Parts: sequence; structure tokens; C-alpha cells
Amino acid sequence: MAAVAEIGAAVSPVLVAGVLLLAHEYLRAYGLPAPTVEQITAATSTSRSRAYELREELRRVLPSVLRPVGRPPSPPREVNRDVAYDLRGAVTAFSRAHPGCVSEGPERTYYGDAFRRYVLELREQHPDVELEHFAEAVMIPLSTLKEWLAAGVSSGSRDGTPVGDDNADAPGTVQPSAEIEVVLASWKGWEGTFRDFCKYLREEQRVSFGPALISNILSVYGKRRPRRRPGRSPDEDALRNAFATFFGGAQWIGDGSPIVVTLNGERFVFNLELMVDTYSGGFVGMSIREEEDSAAVTEALADGITTTEEEPLALLLDNRPSNHTVEVRAALGDVTIPIRATTHRPQNKAHVEGGFGLFRQAVPPLDLRGTTQRELAAQVLGLVAQTWARTLNHRPRADRGGRSRVELYNEPVTAEQIDAARAALEERRKKQELARRTAIARQDPRVRALLDEAFQRLALLDPEEHLRLAIARYPLDVIVDGLAIFTAKRRAGTLPPGVDARYLLGIVKNLGDEREGIVIAEELLRARLHARDHMLAPLVCARDAARADVPDVRDRVLRFVDLALAADRRIDRLFWLLAVADEISSHAKDSPAPLVDAAAHRVHATHRVPNRERQEAVRTIIAHVVPLS
Repeated sequence: MAAVAEIGAAVSPVLVAGVLLLAHEYLRAYGLPAPTVEQITAATSTSRSRAYELREELRRVLPSVLRPVGRPPSPPREVNRDVAYDLRGAVTAFSRAHPGCVSEGPERTYYGDAFRRYVLELREQHPDVELEHFAEAVMIPLSTLKEWLAAGVSSGSRDGTPVGDDNADAPGTVQPSAEIEVVLASWKGWEGTFRDFCKYLREEQRVSFGPALISNILSVYGKRRPRRRPGRSPDEDALRNAFATFFGGAQWIGDGSPIVVTLNGERFVFNLELMVDTYSGGFVGMSIREEEDSAAVTEALADGITTTEEEPLALLLDNRPSNHTVEVRAALGDVTIPIRATTHRPQNKAHVEGGFGLFRQAVPPLDLRGTTQRELAAQVLGLVAQTWARTLNHRPRADRGGRSRVELYNEPVTAEQIDAARAALEERRKKQELARRTAIARQDPRVRALLDEAFQRLALLDPEEHLRLAIARYPLDVIVDGLAIFTAKRRAGTLPPGVDARYLLGIVKNLGDEREGIVIAEELLRARLHARDHMLAPLVCARDAARADVPDVRDRVLRFVDLALAADRRIDRLFWLLAVADEISSHAKDSPAPLVDAAAHRVHATHRVPNRERQEAVRTIIAHVVPLS
């Protein structure tokens, strides 16, 4: 009798069912005989829903089972005990000499810039020690150390982050001035975060001040400059009631918003596309799809036409590329005029944005529990949205004389009103088209060729070239930097989900604003240097002294970088960054990469400076070392 191979260790029947369901798909794909789903569940006596859940878990785990062919990695060599002891002792001594440079939080550890630089210097001195053993010796997680060595990947440090008030800090509560002296003396040697500094004063120095008062004391004495949030724009009140409306059905506004539905603990996200009449504020059409695309616009438009039994004279959509495709233009036909929302004016879509706000206020969380599928979740969302819209459309409005949206939409309209509205909307469209053609004629053909190639390579949707037209207004070097940043973010997987070419436009715009500010500051700096401004004389003396005291070019570049990042004033930081660029250009003009790389590593290791300012510093150095024009 032939031997029968054993199956192996006992496995749960429901897991076997999941394996068979996953194999069922591959058997069908290759045309091999396979049992039916009913046969699998009957043979294993399991629940179909639980078997399907395990099938999806196996589908996610399956790719990780395949390992590359080859020998397994060899374990790291053991480090010499004396070297490990010296490394740990050096780190401990540095931590004691710099209070606050390392602090333990409830969820993560915070490291100061000085400590981070010291560890990186130790790593340069001991490159022969395996990285795993080095991280263990200096008592730093291996993943954190790898991020520091990558120079630019955030390690989670939040040094210098201001914190909000957690107690009352009235000026009248200041007791003796000795407490202020304690605050100033403690801050002088502090290397950690501001939050930990406040905790240190309360617990170790018994200072009774709260964070707000401590921040004010350090600011008044010129020891620390807190970051402030920008205020609201003064133009908001001036732009109220600036949107022109005509009558019901003259102009609709369409827009989409993500809506979350939770079903049996599983989270689903749908796009709710609304069509709103600008005159009545009525919600005339909607569509629910997986994402905001051209099909969502056409479906919502068709639903609105079915509801009102007529097409609008104009449809206003934002500048999302999917809103202006050939399919959308075909759906508008010859009756409806397409109107683009004015950029940087959210008031254009106030009607539909207000509708989304009311929807979120009126509808409870859509958390459903039951044995249903994704299609049911979409149907439930559509039912809730339709019920809400129909109810609101028939609700009287106090600001419109007690009339509902339906009554306002169905007001009688004369032929003269229709002709006047159509003429005004058509005139608006012609002005937009004329401005677009004029801007295209003024563009540099080389810049347009660069953008056309980049949009095709990045698969960015821009059917009417409006976004390329907007980006081409900026200088060539700003566009090149913007494309590089967008491409790098896509490769690193740090782009927000669902972004399109408008995100690229935002990057270029921000770079253009920063570059303009840098150029203005440069000219001011050169003018003041030319005039021998006495305020800049100490900087010039410090630069000349550093050039004489630090003979090595690399050390001198790093010294200038530290001085730039430690500067409180923008003009001082720019002075030292230009000094860095001058050193690199003077001593390594043919091969500047090593010095630029060392400067970039030093900049990104200084987490006390916000990430945006660190990126701006690196761009300033590179722009002067390798100019494009």
C-alpha cells in the first residue's frame, strides 16, 4: 500500500476555507477545474462571511511570502566591549552636560539638535562599528539613527515647538524677580524642547510660571522668538454678497466632497457630488461615486436636469482638471455655458460648500452594523442625501420672505431675463477665453515645452491647459525646482491622496513667493554691505575671523551653516547662507557636490529649525552654487 503524505499540523476549518477561496480565483484564471464556493463552505462547515474576510487577509499577506533567492544576511559582527563602553560613556556625559537634549515623552523620545549632531560626529569617528551595535551603544533606536543618517527624513523631533496655556498666567501673579532669573539662567544651557523646559522648571526648579508667561519672559529678554499664526485676511468682509445671481435655473454650481460610511467596522469613502442653484440655494442634483471625476459631474448634472426638467444656462465648476474634460463638455451641450471658478476665491462656491456644511450638521455619523456589502453602503448614503436635500428644499427660508427653495426656483421668468442672463454669462466666458489666449501668446515656448513633457511624464490631467498656463508665468528655475519637488514627493509616497496638477501649481507658487523674498533680501543685503552698514559690521568681522581660524574648507562650511541656522533675523541667516555658497563656489567650483551634501546634511540635522525653513536654506545654497541663468 502506497504511503499517504501527511497534511501537517491541524489548521482551523475557517482558515482552510479562506485558503480554498483564494485558490479558487487562481484556478479559474488558469482554466483549471475548481470547486464552487458552496462546495467549499459546505465541506469546511464554515461561515461564508468569515471565510471571505480571511481570504482578503491572505491576499494581503501572500506577496510577502516570496523571499529573494540567496544566502540569508550574516549577523553583524560583535563590537569591542571597550569601544561600546566608551561610546555609551560619551553619550551619557554629553547628556549630563546639556540638560534637556534628550527627554522621554509618553509615546516618543525627543532629541535636541546638539545631541543629534554629536551622535552623527561619533558615527563618523567609528564607521567600522556595525550600525546595529552602534545604535545599541549610544542608546538610540536603530530606525531613528537610520533616519538621522538619511539627512532629511524627519526623526520625530519637535524641538522648540511652542505649547498652549495649561494654567493661568496673569502678569499680576509674578512673584519675586528671582524666579525670572531662574528661567533665564536655565534657558541659557537648555538643549531640549520648550514643552520639556516648562516641565523642567515646574518639577525641578519649582518655578510657578505657566508656559505662556515663560514664553513672554524669554521673548521680552530676547532669548526666544515664539512663532505666531497668521491672522485672517481683511478682505473677507469686503467680498461678501459679491456673487451675481439672476433667477432659478440661470446658474448652477457643482462640487464634490468625501463622505465616510462605516459598515461593520470597515470604513468606506465615497464622493458626494452636488448641484446647487445659485439663486434659490436649492439642491437640484447629486451623484455618489468612488472618487471625484468627470463621471460624477455628468451624473449629478443629469440628475439635476431630471429633477428640474430643464437645463441650466450656466454651470460653475472649480478648476479641477476632471471637471473640464471632453465628457463634461459633451454633457453640457449647447444650452449650458461652462464657467470656471475664480482661483483663490472660495466665495465662488459658497452655495455648495454651505450645503456640505449643512449636510454634516444634520446627518449623524453613518456607522452601520449588519451583514451587507459595499453597494448597500452607497445606496444608504444616496438615500440619506436625497432625503436631506428634498426636506431642505421645501423648508421655508426666513431670509427669503418665508419662501422655500422650490418656490424660489419655480418663480416665473421672462424671456428678457433669460436673454440678459445668457448675454452676461457668455460675456464672462469670452473674457476668460480672451485672457487665456493672451497669456498663452506671451509665454516662452521653451517653458511650455518643458511643462508639456513634464505633464505627460507625470500623467497630470490638464485638458484645457489652464494649469500649465498658470505655472508658466513663473521663472524657469522656480518651475524646475517645483517639478523636482513634486516628482520627489511622488517617489517618496508623501503626496496627499488624490492630488492633481493643482498641487504642483501650489508648490511652484510657494517657491516663487519664497524666491522673490530671498532676492529682495539679497539686494537689501548687498546694498547695506556696499554702504558699509554698521549693523552688519559684526557679521563681516565674524565671517573674516572664521575664515582665518578654521583652515579646513569643510569645517568652515559647516561652521557657517550652524551660524545661519542659529540666526534670529532673516537677513543674518541669508548673510551666512551666502557665505556658505561663496565658500563652496570658491574652493570647489568644479565638484561642489561633496560640500553641498555635507551642508545639506547639517541643515536637515538641525530640527530646531522648522522643516520648511530647512528646505529654503538648502535651496538658497544650491541656487547660488549652481545657478540656471
